[in-house]
Amino acid sequence: MKKYMLLLTVFAISLFNAKAQRPTLTVVNFDSQGIEYTPEQLGSMARMEMEKLDTFEVMDRYDVDYLAQKHQLELEGCYGKICLNEIGQLIGTDKIMSGSAELFGETIVLSLRLIDVNENRIEKTQVKEFLNVQHEMRTLMEVSIREMLGLENNRELVAQLTRIDQFENKIVNPDVDRLNLSGPRFGFTFFTGVAGDVIAAKSNEGGFNGRPNFMYNLGYQFEIQYLNAGKLQALFEIIPMITGMEQSLFLPTINVLHGLRHNIHGYEIAVGLSLGVAPQAKGFYDDEGNWFLENEWTGTGNNPYAIENRIDQRGKLRFNSGLVIAAGKSFKSGRMNIPVNLFIVPSPYGTRFGISVGFNSNKRR
Repeated sequence: MKKYMLLLTVFAISLFNAKAQRPTLTVVNFDSQGIEYTPEQLGSMARMEMEKLDTFEVMDRYDVDYLAQKHQLELEGCYGKICLNEIGQLIGTDKIMSGSAELFGETIVLSLRLIDVNENRIEKTQVKEFLNVQHEMRTLMEVSIREMLGLENNRELVAQLTRIDQFENKIVNPDVDRLNLSGPRFGFTFFTGVAGDVIAAKSNEGGFNGRPNFMYNLGYQFEIQYLNAGKLQALFEIIPMITGMEQSLFLPTINVLHGLRHNIHGYEIAVGLSLGVAPQAKGFYDDEGNWFLENEWTGTGNNPYAIENRIDQRGKLRFNSGLVIAAGKSFKSGRMNIPVNLFIVPSPYGTRFGISVGFNSNKRR
């Protein structure tokens, strides 16, 4: 038992001595150019990040202020190697750290400098460019310090902080805090089944004298996001759309979808309701598959054929509804978002499907 206690005591003393032998580090103010933070605040951020890593014996800022007053040192404006090394020698620290944060247009350049006071040399430097995300300055400081010390950073986080082609998220756009794709939409809708046949049929047969395969559509997408957690966001999409204008037709629809979007890669899937207005009439199909209006029955006795509603230019405008399923991906070029979506709307009159393309450009606020 005594042997184990002795080993435990030796281990504790060794651990204490190892921690006590850590080099001392003094973090002073950082130069601030065009940044909303003061040199003192930037220095405090760097000091806290170094304390969190527990690599050096970081000197408390109050001790630094005391020693500066004692030796009548002027810390303000001292950012160069010669000045920092002299201060480090007078304070009696092994290492001293400073740097600068400067705004260049839409880019923040954060520079760090770690000086070995005893050897009078710059031990480590780190210069990194970030997007203009000053509200995340502590995160910028953390990323830069970890890189300077050779520690691993989260790659996804670094990409969000440094790459302008990343989609919007809580870091790069805190006010909107998500990718928003509200904007114009245009594309083509393809018709199959009865709907395609009716569109191509002659007007005296209830058709629209159009092309049976596809029509051009134009609309606008409105987005309402209510959840943005991690890599995903949940949203409502409201898309009013007009189809058939190039064929002198006016077929309005409004699509209300509920979906999920990936914040990083821009993939999304949505399901919802498609509401439209189209002329419909009551009629019947004879044995040969020909369509007639209900009042066109000329036979004797009661009409033996089933009466049903169908799209017919001679009928009255009625609402129709259907399930719409959509999926797509958003591409990014600079600050422009380019969403590309495929959709399908199954219907008893024939499935319609198509492609929709749009664009928008979200400005950071």
